[in-house]
Amino acid sequence: MRIKQQFTKAGLSSNKRWRGLVGSVFFLFLLTGCASSATSVPVQRAESQALPDYRSTEAFHFIEETANQHPGKSGFTLVREGQTAFTARLALVDLAKHTLDLQYYIWSSDATGKILAERLVRAADRGVRVRVLIDDNNDAGRDSILAALDAHPNIEIRLFNPFKNRGFHLWDFATDFKRANHRMHNKILVMDNTLGIVGGRNVGDHYFNVDEESNFRDLDVFAAGPIVPEVSSTFDDFWNGGWAVPITELIEGSFGPEDLEKQVTTLRSNIAQIDYPYPLESNIDSLKSQLNAILDSLSWADGLVVHDNPERLLEAPDESNIISRLNTKLSNLDSSLYIESAYFVPTKVGVARLKELEERGVEVRVLTNSLSTNDVLAAHAGYAKYREDLLEAGVELHELKTESDESMSDPALFTLGESKAALHTKAFAFDSGSVFIGSFNLDPRSALINTELGLYIESEEVNRQLKEFMGLGLSPGSSYLLALDDDDDLIWLTYEDGEPHSFDTDPNTSFWERFLSGFIGLFPVESQL
Repeated sequence: MRIKQQFTKAGLSSNKRWRGLVGSVFFLFLLTGCASSATSVPVQRAESQALPDYRSTEAFHFIEETANQHPGKSGFTLVREGQTAFTARLALVDLAKHTLDLQYYIWSSDATGKILAERLVRAADRGVRVRVLIDDNNDAGRDSILAALDAHPNIEIRLFNPFKNRGFHLWDFATDFKRANHRMHNKILVMDNTLGIVGGRNVGDHYFNVDEESNFRDLDVFAAGPIVPEVSSTFDDFWNGGWAVPITELIEGSFGPEDLEKQVTTLRSNIAQIDYPYPLESNIDSLKSQLNAILDSLSWADGLVVHDNPERLLEAPDESNIISRLNTKLSNLDSSLYIESAYFVPTKVGVARLKELEERGVEVRVLTNSLSTNDVLAAHAGYAKYREDLLEAGVELHELKTESDESMSDPALFTLGESKAALHTKAFAFDSGSVFIGSFNLDPRSALINTELGLYIESEEVNRQLKEFMGLGLSPGSSYLLALDDDDDLIWLTYEDGEPHSFDTDPNTSFWERFLSGFIGLFPVESQL
């Protein structure tokens, strides 16, 4: 009971980045010109629940002996590197015996997305029940693919808050903004209701360090023990709720075994042409060995799943469960608050809160994206206007670099040729004893509009691991340290060729990028960022 009371995208290619700039400007017109009511979608859906007797599963036998030594506790370990994050997911899917539940904001159609989708088909062929819940914001044009996979008797796919216009999602934003704007940002994978992964990673090459152009610095938590059924319970709430719509309700006609066979054949043919950098085919003993290596690193501690119900968040956004519990935690801090947030829009209220912490003697350190690494220009515009205020409040503020001085940075960030880096982590380290890691960015969109989910963990060891991870991101080779010069103008401090160096404008950006960021910052859309 005590724990519940206490806690209460990349250095992108130029084409991708300019598409993002145009999209950000277009989105502003939608934000400032549309409003409507928001309701869940009335359709027929069959209810289902997570596996009830998880203690009888083979997966539980992996952890039974250790779990019995820590009654009532759950096991946690950080998943930092992209390869480990991919391998862990592959092991859970390939070793599943009963159920797989997956909930993601983005499931890309790239190499990683195809590989994991094909592995789910293999699991379903073994008799595993597979439930997949994906936010519809990034799924335009894929209904027939999803419906074909859904034709498998052991696979069911649902879309969160699907768009009425299946071919042109922006039309819903223009005509039904409040509903269309409400997205599901959760990211979880649960195997046999016994082992799970929660964190910041979506499904796509960028999140696992295999994209040749740009990759995210990101973070997951691998979890075991009683915390996992809590995660499954939240999945069931979303799955059976009014916002999750079966793909079969969104298509014309029906899809059957022939459609499934055709889609799987195409999927496997595409995968055969992929030169993926990580091993894909492992025997059962190898998979178990990989899984045991992760399980051996677990720290057993108290934990809590923190999330917001989608209906309540719309009805009473000021009563956000995550924000309420975060505020309670901040009020009880003694020494330090470390924040790593991909999209960081603190607002005036947030700046005042961080200033209050600094005045109480709490050290506040923040790592977020720079203009050159941020894949959402509007989010950077919302953040940039607060940089001077944050520094004057005493906050230690860092922005990620696109490229690294390898002698002074996190080597996991810059390992794939000329690939550039960006930040996607969402994590908080409180004092020296607890952390919060999940999908929650410190911005109004995460706080008041989207659904989010994360794990609050009371563990000195996990706190130490997170601070070590954060320390690499804060290192001079990985990020710029922001400061005010003698004229109170903003400067970026770094090292070049081992020597101290400073910039007086956003490093590695063009005039037009800086101009557009400033221009977007003039619009009254902070509540949407």
